[in-house]
Amino acid sequence: MPRTTARRTALAAALTAPLLLPLWAAAPAAAHGAPTDPVSRVVACSPEGGDRAGSAACRAAVAANGAPFTAWDNLRVAGVAGRDRERVPDGKLCSGGLPAYRGLDLARADWPATRVRPGGALPMTYVSTIPHTGTFRMYLTKPGYDPAKPLTWSDLPQKPFAQVTDPALTDGAYRFRATLPSDRTGRQVLYTVWQNSSTPDTYYSCSDLVFPEKEEETAEPAAGRSPARPSATPSPRTANTPAAPAPPATPASTAPVAGTTTAARTTTAAAPSGPSAPLLAGGAAAVLVVTGGTALALRLRRR
Repeated sequence: MPRTTARRTALAAALTAPLLLPLWAAAPAAAHGAPTDPVSRVVACSPEGGDRAGSAACRAAVAANGAPFTAWDNLRVAGVAGRDRERVPDGKLCSGGLPAYRGLDLARADWPATRVRPGGALPMTYVSTIPHTGTFRMYLTKPGYDPAKPLTWSDLPQKPFAQVTDPALTDGAYRFRATLPSDRTGRQVLYTVWQNSSTPDTYYSCSDLVFPEKEEETAEPAAGRSPARPSATPSPRTANTPAAPAPPATPASTAPVAGTTTAARTTTAAAPSGPSAPLLAGGAAAVLVVTGGTALALRLRRR
């Protein structure tokens, strides 16, 4: 089976169809691999990268490379033996210093990325065409990392935040989990180093991650901070003042009609310009009494 076909079959096996495992198992005995989840730049920008391969960053990477990333699983350097910082130059970490992958080193903030949560679990899927022993070391760029600048070793901590040795190869990929640091925000780079122990090769890859931005302060006072000052004229409902004296009892003529709901009472009280129905009836009766008395007095004078 041609090596290119074997690579594509391995990628398809890891991503979609575990039953394809017997097909890629016949590939030539060479250690090949790259992360597909979180997706690495070389996989995203390869001919098998799907929609991600058409992104602006991937198009720029292929243009800078001068060729497509067909050999997405072959980004390896021989004889490093753990001396990564000596062998891979600053600004060329994503390409491993290999000219055939130089497009991956472009400093830009729009690479295809995977959204993650600080302190959350990170499931890793690292596709490989043939099992090999070795150790995966994972580094995450430091807080304050600027994706608009070339990636350097000083952007990475000295020690990896996770390390896995000899995971099992299942359905065409190594699968394991790690816990992400909890102090990252915005765009970061997951730098994965796979140092083989059964071959002299070391593989390098960059996977772009996006953490949530720092949450804005809410209106509620934060712990350790003084609450906002109350206004000069606080509302009677919120101020700690004695209750106002109760109003005088309502005369029977103005008492609410039996069966009136609380909502209806509230509405009536809120419209003092409109007298209630009982009050209006009482007033009309008083007018009739006064009018009747005046008419009787006039008749007595005329006599």
